[in-house]
Amino acid sequence: MSTIWYECKVKYRKTDETGGQKITTEPYLVDALSYTEAESRINEEMSAYISEEFKITNIKVANYAEIHPFENADRWFRSKVSLLAYDEESGKERKTNMYLLVQANDVKEAYDNTTSVMKGTMGDYTIPAISESPIMDVFPYFSGEEGELEQLERFNALKGSKPEAAVEIVDHMEFETAPEEEAAV
Repeated sequence: MSTIWYECKVKYRKTDETGGQKITTEPYLVDALSYTEAESRINEEMSAYISEEFKITNIKVANYAEIHPFENADRWFRSKVSLLAYDEESGKERKTNMYLLVQANDVKEAYDNTTSVMKGTMGDYTIPAISESPIMDVFPYFSGEEGELEQLERFNALKGSKPEAAVEIVDHMEFETAPEEEAAV
């Protein structure tokens, strides 16, 4: 089952550097199964950070194929990756775009992190765009079961790590095969 990420916008009163308070709306990313669960999870996560009242102003499905945290990075970048495929029937090259959310400190590091994530990809690809995302933080889903504790620790370790020279990528894409058509006699 693939992960569904929901972008949740949270409005709250924030204290700035000068000590003044202003109302701000910030987007956060939550892994959930439904809009209802996304709302419940963002309420739970934000109540740990915000002591005052806050309001969820919007929840929508985020268009990210993958999320990649890296250590010592504090900002999130949206990387557009175009996968190139050759269509044998038409003889033309076809592009399929996907978006990755990559953690980095600047655009160059985001590009480097994106290329390290894409190493091991069997097909050709290009990275036509990388831009800073307004996403403030990402909250993946962990049920708290014993086996997922390792997964949570690994996520937090990755969130705080630099990319290694060689990273093995496992392709999790699932393809449905079309049922064979029966010939009418």
